[in-house]
Amino acid sequence: MPSKKIAVYPGSFDPITNGHIDIIKRGLAIFDEVIVAIARNSAKRALFSLKEREKMIHETMGVTKGVRVDIFDGLLVDYVESVDAGAVIRGLRAVSDFEYEFQMAITNRKLGKKVETVFLMSTEKYSYLSSRIVKEVASYGGNISGMVPDVVIKELKKKFAKKKVSQEIKDGF
Repeated sequence: MPSKKIAVYPGSFDPITNGHIDIIKRGLAIFDEVIVAIARNSAKRALFSLKEREKMIHETMGVTKGVRVDIFDGLLVDYVESVDAGAVIRGLRAVSDFEYEFQMAITNRKLGKKVETVFLMSTEKYSYLSSRIVKEVASYGGNISGMVPDVVIKELKKKFAKKKVSQEIKDGF
């Protein structure tokens, strides 16, 4: 029996966007299993905790066959090897993404000889989309429907309502 083709789709997913979901679904057309691997990155200040991000991804993907969600720390190649995956999936939105992703792919190949990187071009309708943009628009009360799943909209509204109240308290209102 041929072995299962497993790929890791790493990222911060702070929060997960419709662009991420598109890459996951397209990855499932190539691989038997896609592990959505949430990176623990102490250098980045996240809006959502790791557990909150994991919960939103689970709620978004439901019981989609072939999708697993996990949190990892350390070198990506070590994680990929620990879950017996053969590939890393990376989404590319624009040429500007390519240079950084190319460097990471070469570094990962140097560190883990068996790890291949598969680049999936973003679908046109999500080529502008990033978690950073979603958070910025949401922080000003802008309409983010169509950018993220409903569960993320709900969680962003809660998060920014709390921040607004905290700021008002700090400002003395």
